[in-house]
Amino acid sequence: MNEARFLSLALANDTNRTILDRLPGLGLPDAWLVSGSLFQAVWNALTGRAPDYGIKDYDIFYFDPDTSWEAEDRAIARARDLFAPLGIEVELRNQARVHLWYPEKFGMPYPPLACATDGIDRFLAPACMVGVQAAGGGLQTYAPFGFGDIATMTVRPNPVANFNADRLAEKAARWKENWPEITIVTPP
Repeated sequence: MNEARFLSLALANDTNRTILDRLPGLGLPDAWLVSGSLFQAVWNALTGRAPDYGIKDYDIFYFDPDTSWEAEDRAIARARDLFAPLGIEVELRNQARVHLWYPEKFGMPYPPLACATDGIDRFLAPACMVGVQAAGGGLQTYAPFGFGDIATMTVRPNPVANFNADRLAEKAARWKENWPEITIVTPP
């Protein structure tokens, strides 16, 4: 699968397209629509399901050097207002702040990141590691491992410092319920 095919299938979910159209209106630096809503829309296209089938929420990453909780909370409120008419769950996270709360929530260290795509690099499986942003009147895609695992519907561990086999197993089990066609590669 190449980038053009990936985008065509991911944007068959009109909600993804609408989010990307509206995302610049939030005025957030380095903002990306990431992960589940993208690769799951592709899985839906590949398996003949409705474009939004099984999509729990729509994740947006951005990178703002203002790491205050108040700044992120204001961004979350703006996003909630902007996307409320769509009737979807949007989860917005400033990747500059993740290292501040991650150790307490997940019990392991997380290094400070330098940009939003660094957060994409830390997803638990290569199939999840994808983002799209509106850029220069078009779309820019970030997929550090390419689109192969998305196309083959393969969930394999990403050998990253914050990898957690239990968290991946939990996510993969939920995905397997919705997309029984996926192949789950067990971590070593």
